[in-house]
Amino acid sequence: MMRRTTLTLLSAMFVLAPIVSRAAEPAAPMPSPSAMMAPDAAMSAKPISGKPTAAEEPFVEKVTADLTARFPTPELARKAGYLRYTDEDNTGAISYANRKWTSIDAEHPSQLWYDAKNRLIGADFSMPVTSTKPPELFGVTPSRWQKFGAHVHYGLATATGSTYGGAGEKVMTKGGATVAKPTKAALVKAGVAKKLADVRFVFTFPAIWDLGIWLVPNPSGAFADKNPDVKPVNPPKEMSM
Repeated sequence: MMRRTTLTLLSAMFVLAPIVSRAAEPAAPMPSPSAMMAPDAAMSAKPISGKPTAAEEPFVEKVTADLTARFPTPELARKAGYLRYTDEDNTGAISYANRKWTSIDAEHPSQLWYDAKNRLIGADFSMPVTSTKPPELFGVTPSRWQKFGAHVHYGLATATGSTYGGAGEKVMTKGGATVAKPTKAALVKAGVAKKLADVRFVFTFPAIWDLGIWLVPNPSGAFADKNPDVKPVNPPKEMSM
């Protein structure tokens, strides 16, 4: 999920601390999933008001009706190929990605957001970064698209279920891999996971242009960073800078 408001500084260096580390290497405080999704330091200028324009309203209405009908629950998202890859972030969203980063039309978001009560609350559309200019799609103002740099996301098994995190090139290099070709073994070697069996998944989040939209009513607008009517149940602690 797009998060412009949290720890944008991380985007300039994108060196993320591991969630779990070997006993000899105490783990640093883990940034929230929203920090891991911080936009590229060279992101486009902050977009206009979160409230859609008259030209954008048809897109908002169309995707809201379509996605809420097709994906009202995480179970239906999983059946359609979406994988949960974050914990709840500071906007109350838990993100699922289909790992197909080209939204060929308004029916194909790359990510879906659910709250802690499994309610569908939003979605991301994305396009690979092939130009310095943001996409002109769906009748949406181009400046609403934000650029994200390539990084890695992973899920780890725990005694109570799963936890999720992200890493940049520094961690991957330490593990003998790269952001473009991450491996479970690299996460173990880098001290992110204790053993191979703990790594449920790892994947590359490529450089993309991202468009986030709230699918539930938002007083701040469908394109706003946050929704005051969505309250996080267990918001993450932000990393001190």
